[in-house]
Amino acid sequence: MSAPGFPGLPSLNALRVFEVVARHLNFRLAAEELGVTQAAVAQQIRGLEASLGIRLFERLARGLGLTDAGRAYSTSVRSALMMIDEATRLLRPEPSHLTVSVTPTLASKWLIPKLGHFADQHPDIDLQVLATDRLSHFHTDGVDLAVRHGHPPFGAGLNAELLMEQRIVAVASPTLLAAQGTPLGFADLQGFVALHDAHNFWPQFTAAVFPGHPLATSRNLRFNQTSLAIEAAVGGQGITLASHAFVKDDIAAGRLVQVFARHLQLDKAFYLVWPRKAQQSAALQQVIDWLKAQAGESLSTG
Repeated sequence: MSAPGFPGLPSLNALRVFEVVARHLNFRLAAEELGVTQAAVAQQIRGLEASLGIRLFERLARGLGLTDAGRAYSTSVRSALMMIDEATRLLRPEPSHLTVSVTPTLASKWLIPKLGHFADQHPDIDLQVLATDRLSHFHTDGVDLAVRHGHPPFGAGLNAELLMEQRIVAVASPTLLAAQGTPLGFADLQGFVALHDAHNFWPQFTAAVFPGHPLATSRNLRFNQTSLAIEAAVGGQGITLASHAFVKDDIAAGRLVQVFARHLQLDKAFYLVWPRKAQQSAALQQVIDWLKAQAGESLSTG
C-alpha cells in the first residue's frame, strides 16, 4: 500500500526489509535482525518486486545477489532511511555523554553530594566522573572537562575558568575538642595530633595563623589523600587542614568544627579546564555553568 501523498512510494516496511536484505544478501540473517521469520522477509521482497515491476535480487546457488537496478535502489533507499532516522533522533535526542576528571577528594567531599541535583536539572546529560590523582589527558583518556589545581595557563589549546579559590581551615571533631578543650593558641595546639595529607599545609598554616612559631606539633599522622585526613578528623584522631569547600557539609552536619577563626588563603586555586574548539557543545557549557554555580553557592554559604 503506497503512502498518502506519495502515490508511487512502496510500503515503508517493505523498504526497510529490502535495505536489511540488501546489506546481508541472506534471508536468514535479515530475518534475525528484523525479528521475523524468513518466510515473512521473502514475502515482503516478492511484494516489493511485484509492485515495482523490477527484479531487485538474483537468486544464486549460494545465496542472493543484487541486480544492477537493486544495487542502485539499495543505495538510495539506505540514504533515505538514514535521513528519516536522523530526523527522528533529533526529535528524541539521546543523552549527551560527558566525562569530568576531578581529584578523589573533590569528587567525594564536594561533587558527589551535588550530583543528584545535577541529574534533576539535566536529565539529558549522562555525566561520568573520573576521580583520579593522575593528571588526565583530554584526548587519550576521553576527558571532556577537568578540574585542575594551580595557575593558568595549563597548556596550549586549553580554556581555563576559575572554579573556586582555596581557603584552608583547621577542623576537628567536636567530641575531640570536648575531651581535650578547644585550642586557643599555639601552646594549646601541642596537645593535638596533626593530620597531614599529601599537600602538607601545616607549615604554611602555622606561619599564617601563628607567625614566628615553628610547626605546631611534633605528633603527626600522614595520609596520601585529603579525604582520608578529613575522615580521620571526623573520627576524632586529631586536627586536619582542608579546603573549606571540602569540609563545609561536615561542619554544617556537626561532624566537624572549625578550630580557629583564621584561615590560610592559597595563591593556587581550582580551575575548570577543557580543550579549545571552534564549536563547543551545549552540554559541556551547561556542565561548566552548573559547576560554577555550585562553587558560587559554596562560597556564599561558607
